[in-house]
Amino acid sequence: MELKKEKLVRFYSDANQLKGFSWSGSTESSRIDKSTSGYRFSSSLLNNNSGGKIRESFRFGRSKAFSEDHEPLRKRILDPGSDIVLTWNRIFIVSCLVALFVDPLYFYLPSIGEKQKILCVKTDLNLRIVVTFFRTIADLFYLLHVIIKFRTAYVAPSSRVFGRGELVMDPKKIAQRYIRSDFFIDLVATLPLPQIVIWFIIPATRSQQANHKNNALTLIVLFQYIPRLYLIFPLSSQIIKATGLVTKTAWAGAAYNLLLYMLASHVLGAAWYVLSVDRYTSCWKSKCRKENI
Repeated sequence: MELKKEKLVRFYSDANQLKGFSWSGSTESSRIDKSTSGYRFSSSLLNNNSGGKIRESFRFGRSKAFSEDHEPLRKRILDPGSDIVLTWNRIFIVSCLVALFVDPLYFYLPSIGEKQKILCVKTDLNLRIVVTFFRTIADLFYLLHVIIKFRTAYVAPSSRVFGRGELVMDPKKIAQRYIRSDFFIDLVATLPLPQIVIWFIIPATRSQQANHKNNALTLIVLFQYIPRLYLIFPLSSQIIKATGLVTKTAWAGAAYNLLLYMLASHVLGAAWYVLSVDRYTSCWKSKCRKENI
């Protein structure tokens, strides 16, 4: 009865000795040599059929392996399932909620004050500066999100048969697909339209009709509010698809749902305020018409 030959694995603890392992056996022999640029692993295998030897060599070291981190940032294509994209989606969804809280503050700009013992409608300058500052910061987050989506790969629809599918890493194809799909919505959400209206368009119009100015500002804010609100839903679904849930803890999930409830109340309160100011101005105008008759 022929005994099966065993292979021994030997490890060295001394740093000056050979780092690795050695195999002992009559049919196979191997050795590891340390060089300046890495390690060389060579093995000699005995071919029983032809009697010849096949020698294979594998060389690997620092000069032969390159990490993806060495790739320039301007040429890097992000994986949609990577931790970087997932972390950015969480940050961006928080910035979206902050932006949705900031936009209804434009409805509080018109106010009814007393000037020389006469009630009149005016614009709060301090609130206008604060809202413009926070709104500009939120717009920068939306602009950065557009740039990241231009550098994020996507899964080819033709490869979605089993598993994840094949990622498309070509920047031109990524840009073409993004422009055809969500670019217009992201562009509308990024434009600083309310800042342009309150700082340039409204001061340029010298009309004394305050209700028309309020209505124009309200329409502009609502025009951007709808796409900004829409962006939360695909972001939430993308995070859920990657991790299974939007937030990591139950307390964070409860806070997220509470913020959505507070957001709805905030929007309704701001709309009620601007409609009440318009009601005041319309009543004053009707009273003035009756007095002039």
